[in-house]
Amino acid sequence: MELTPAQFARIEDCLPRQRGNVSLDNLQVLNAILFVAENGCKWRALPKRFGNWHTIYTRMNRWAKAGVLDRVFERMQAEQLVRVRLEAVSLDSTIVKVHPDGTGARKKTARRLSAAPAEAGPPKFIWLPRIPAAR
Repeated sequence: MELTPAQFARIEDCLPRQRGNVSLDNLQVLNAILFVAENGCKWRALPKRFGNWHTIYTRMNRWAKAGVLDRVFERMQAEQLVRVRLEAVSLDSTIVKVHPDGTGARKKTARRLSAAPAEAGPPKFIWLPRIPAAR
């Protein structure tokens, strides 16, 4: 879906005024944002007729942070220029258990000595390397 200049004129006051030497006008950028939202494509897959994808993405990101896109889409809904319909909602929760060593847990490097070594008795396990007997 693309907005016509007549439709754009009804929501133009929601967008910031363009200043300076701008290669893409707001209508072109808004149509590109609608194309990405409608088709679900990546920004790099944006057709060349819309202009440089990075320029469009940068402006969209700036508008989103400033709240401009919220105002624009609210006005588009109120003017009935576009209707947003959710067809599917998908949630994914994949769980992979990781060994504690892989999670950044503290490593047990130092041996803890007993508070009362005499009461604890001899060590429960001692590993001694075995040297094979010479034949």
